[in-house]
Amino acid sequence: MSKKLKSLLQIIIFLGIGLLLIWLVTKDLTVQQKEDIKTAFRNAHYWLVLPAMLIGIASHWVRAVRWKLLIKPLGYEPRTLNTFFAVMVGYLVNLGVPRLGEVSRCGVLARYEKIPADKLVGTMIAERAVDLVCLTILMIVTVLVQIDVVGQFFNTRIWLPLQQKFANAGTTQLFVLAVALAIAILLVYFLFKRFARSKAAITVRALARGVLEGILSIGKMERKGWFLFHTLLIWALYFSMLYCGFYTLDETSHLGFNAALAVLGFGSIGMIVTQGGIGAYQILVQQTLVLYGIHATTGYAFGWILWLAQTLLVMVLGFVSLVLLPVLNRK
Repeated sequence: MSKKLKSLLQIIIFLGIGLLLIWLVTKDLTVQQKEDIKTAFRNAHYWLVLPAMLIGIASHWVRAVRWKLLIKPLGYEPRTLNTFFAVMVGYLVNLGVPRLGEVSRCGVLARYEKIPADKLVGTMIAERAVDLVCLTILMIVTVLVQIDVVGQFFNTRIWLPLQQKFANAGTTQLFVLAVALAIAILLVYFLFKRFARSKAAITVRALARGVLEGILSIGKMERKGWFLFHTLLIWALYFSMLYCGFYTLDETSHLGFNAALAVLGFGSIGMIVTQGGIGAYQILVQQTLVLYGIHATTGYAFGWILWLAQTLLVMVLGFVSLVLLPVLNRK
């Protein structure tokens, strides 16, 4: 299968999942419910989206600065503007092809700052691992501080389905999976031993070393406290952007800290599971807001407003970055 065909299939599958989720939510809406969603869109205070978007820009800038802290132990110090542009190009690519954005931003920065791309991929993996830990901590805190509200939702909608999925797998299926994994590892080991001196094997080993060096850069940082500060600042800005978004609708303007914490956590999961978060993000935001007494149609409209604001921001900054990168790096 060619790379172009594989990329096209990825786009179709992930976009199809998002569109399927949208259809599943909207297919049974009554005429009144559809009218309620339209009313929510008509009455929204869209001018309040602007400060939320400015906060979003700040979060992307801080992410670029944090990435520089991971790159510095490798012996390189890229310009902050180029790093920021690379981050935005990566987000833009992710809207079209899931997970390709992370590789794309490494390629962009490697091109304009002359840094080995394999090492940048390693720093990107380390960065994503830190974000995953932060999201996990956020979810745990969200459940613990409001166990009566969110705990039941987390248990019935996430934990129990996962348990059921593993329970249905059965011992035989798990054994077959383990055997297949062991065979795959042994096959890769055999091929590397058999063709250890081949050009392809040497290239793969060099790539693996570069990626590993990038991952380990997180332990070589001299200013680990500064890295932690930027990590916390990124998530604080995400929280502030969402909290500001509550004021775009009168029905959500009274929601406080706990609701924002829950929407941030569950909404982040929605952004991960489908292409650009389309479909999943709106549903998870809707279901979360229902826990706080917000009508389902209003919650769905609010999810779309948030998603559209974030997506528009990424598209504008991404395309601007593509234009400005060659202009500002003529030399």
